[in-house]
Amino acid sequence: MKILITSDWYRPAVNGVVTSVVNLKEQLEAKGHEVRVLTLAQTRHSEQEGNVWYIPSIGAGKIYPGARAAAGSGGRFVSEMVEWKPDVVHSQCEFATFRFAKQIARKTGAKFLHTYHTVYEDYTHYFSPSPSAGRKAAAAFSRMILNQTDGVIVPTEKVRRLLEGYGVKKPLYTVPSGIDCGQFAREREKTGCKALDAQILITVGRLAREKNIGEILNWLADPRGAAYRYLIVGDGPCRSELETQAKRLGIRDRVFFAGMVRPEEVPAWYQKGRVFVSASESETQGLTYLEALAAGIPAVCRKDACLEGVIQNGRNGWQYETREEFFDALETLAVPEIYRRISKGAVWTAGSFDQTVFAEKILEVYQACGEKEEMIWRLYPDQRRLCG
Repeated sequence: MKILITSDWYRPAVNGVVTSVVNLKEQLEAKGHEVRVLTLAQTRHSEQEGNVWYIPSIGAGKIYPGARAAAGSGGRFVSEMVEWKPDVVHSQCEFATFRFAKQIARKTGAKFLHTYHTVYEDYTHYFSPSPSAGRKAAAAFSRMILNQTDGVIVPTEKVRRLLEGYGVKKPLYTVPSGIDCGQFAREREKTGCKALDAQILITVGRLAREKNIGEILNWLADPRGAAYRYLIVGDGPCRSELETQAKRLGIRDRVFFAGMVRPEEVPAWYQKGRVFVSASESETQGLTYLEALAAGIPAVCRKDACLEGVIQNGRNGWQYETREEFFDALETLAVPEIYRRISKGAVWTAGSFDQTVFAEKILEVYQACGEKEEMIWRLYPDQRRLCG
C-alpha cells in the first residue's frame, strides 16, 4: 500500500504529533508499506530527505507559539505526490498541510483520513479574548475541516464524544497513539532500581499555559510539598514565567528546569524521576503519560476523561481532583513495596499502547474507510449511527 502522511510538524521538531507520526511511519514501513511524508521545513527553503519532503514555510507565531505557515502552493512537491498516486492520504494537522492533503486525495482518488490531535477549545487564550467565543470558533473550525475527509481518527473516547458534539458527520475511529516501549525498557534495564528515598517528581512536555504546571509549583510550596524536588523537562512560552513563580514561592532550589532535550535522550531523563506528575486538562491523549508508564514511573495526574483506561488508581498511579488527593497519592508511593507494585503495573499498562499495536489498528482503519458500510460496522460497531 502507498501511504502519504502530511503534517505541519516533523523532525527536528519535538512534540506529540511528531512522535506519533514518526512511530506510525516506521511501523508501516516495517510491515512492508511504502510511506512518504509531506511536511513543512523550518525555513523558506524546500528540501527532500529520503522519503520526507519539506515545503518552505514562514513563522506564524502570532497565531500560536512555534506555528508555521506554508510559503507558497507546494507546487512541485504536491505534483510529485499526485504522480506517485497514494492509496491513502493521512493528514495529521488542520492548517498548512491539510489543504495539500485534500488536494492530493481529490486528484488521485485516494482515501482521505485525518487524525485529530488537538482540542482547540483548550487553547482559546491564544486566539480569542472571549473563552465562549473561542470555543464556538474552535467547534466551527473543527467541524468544517473534518467534514471534508472520508474519516477521522481520534486518540481517545473523550475526543470522539467532543467531535460528535461539534456535529462532525464523518466516521470516527478511536485509535490511541502508540509509543516505542522498547526504548524505555532498555533504559530501565540500564538504570536498574531507583533510589526510593529520592522524592523527585518529573514532568515532561511543552511549558505552556494550558499544561497548568503553575498549580503544581504552588502546591510544592505547601508544607506537605517540602519533601519533594521537581524536575521539569521541556521548553515553551511559559518557562520564564514558571521560573519566576518558583523563585517567588521560595522553592527555586527544589525545581530544576532541564530545557529541551533530544528525543533519543528522553527515556534516560524519565529515569531521573520517581513519580510523573501532570496537572493538565487539555490533552487529547497525552503521550508523555504513556512514556512515563513505559519507563516504570507511576503517574499522578489531574483527573481527565482522556485518561480513562490509562491511569488506574492503585494499579499504575492515581488520578486526583484536589490538593489533598495529590499529596495522598505521593505519600502512598513513598512506601517501597507499594511503589514497586505500582511501577510494575505501569509497565504492564504501557504494553497495550506499543507502536506495533497502534500501526495494526491504523491499518484496519485504512482498510475499513471507503469500503462497504458493513465492513466499517463490523470493525467499529459504535460507528453505525455516525454512518447512518
